[in-house]
Amino acid sequence: MDIFNEKKKIVVTCKKRLAPFLFEEITELGFVPERSFSTGVELEGTMADCIRLNLNLRCGSQVLYSLKKFRANSPEDVYNFLIQMPWESLIATDGYLSVNSTVDHFTVNNNMFVNVKVKDAICDRIRRETAKRPDSGSYLDKSVVFLFWKEESAEIFIDTSGETLAKHNYRKIPGKAPMLEGLASATVLATKWDRQSPFVNPMCGSSTVAIEAVLLATNRRPGLLRTNYSFMHFLGYDESVYATEYRKLEEGIKEVPGLKVIATDIDTDAIEISKVNAGLAGVEHLIEFGLGDFENTSIPTAPGIIFFNPEYGERLGDEIELEVTYARMGDFMKKKCQGYRGYVFTGNLELAKKIGLKAKRRIEFYTSSIDCRLLEYELYAGSKREKVEEQPSTTK
Repeated sequence: MDIFNEKKKIVVTCKKRLAPFLFEEITELGFVPERSFSTGVELEGTMADCIRLNLNLRCGSQVLYSLKKFRANSPEDVYNFLIQMPWESLIATDGYLSVNSTVDHFTVNNNMFVNVKVKDAICDRIRRETAKRPDSGSYLDKSVVFLFWKEESAEIFIDTSGETLAKHNYRKIPGKAPMLEGLASATVLATKWDRQSPFVNPMCGSSTVAIEAVLLATNRRPGLLRTNYSFMHFLGYDESVYATEYRKLEEGIKEVPGLKVIATDIDTDAIEISKVNAGLAGVEHLIEFGLGDFENTSIPTAPGIIFFNPEYGERLGDEIELEVTYARMGDFMKKKCQGYRGYVFTGNLELAKKIGLKAKRRIEFYTSSIDCRLLEYELYAGSKREKVEEQPSTTK
């Protein structure tokens, strides 16, 4: 199998509700997606295309390259089909294999059993053909294979990513209740920020949102911060393809004169953690960090974006205390951020009512298993009525 040059189906997965932003990213890279679904985007391409996708995507999780579709009604059917495939041409005998799967079949109540069947089929085939076999285990840092099996339809993929792409490899110190990098990037994309005007992130925590904003504005891609992918461990891998794509990432970094990204927090540890993470991302010099209550955050001249990611409140006492915080956030945006667009990311819509402003948009997200919203507010300079009256009349 010449996987690095043969066009096949590619499925790029993502966390639930990130598919529209992933679709946008893939399209901007020049690909033509064939369809989008709740947790991913499908297109066609080669493994070389998978390399480009892995290095560039901010919102994706895994880039899966399809090898074969087949019918299966039992784990034995899966084994019997896969042992016929020429795995010895894909995986080195001294390599390392791991298997993941998504299974929905009445004969299976534990995916681990199916994973073992897939691993056994691949290793038995390689040993039969070469008298040797690769090691195997749960680590995702070498060759990774993925099985999708639903009812009678099964499909075997190469997981070209290995470790998830949703982690952008700079956050060595997570801080308290951090937002996953891929999710943070999607929320910044959702604001439709122009990537030039001020971006202000009070209550920044470990500053994932602020860091992702700077990475986006300067076109620093996640592939700049990662050096190992599953695709590197399959036979036929041409390092020069990766080197070319990596060089394009370096050449694509933009200078944005006057870029102003501000991240503030009342917690000293949060600011110290933020600086470490921003340093690892290579953007500490591009973020203005501040220590103190969010009401003391300096707001540059409008227009711009102000983005809050407050706590949601897990206990009743927390929630009562947070009602005051949410109300203060609303007052702050109304009085100090006129001419900006305001955003609040929250998993507690009852608390969000305390903001006291009417949301123009409510964009749906998930964080972990929490149903969340990114609430958008137009923060008019003056009243909305005054804005309407300023518009010239078209009536004759």
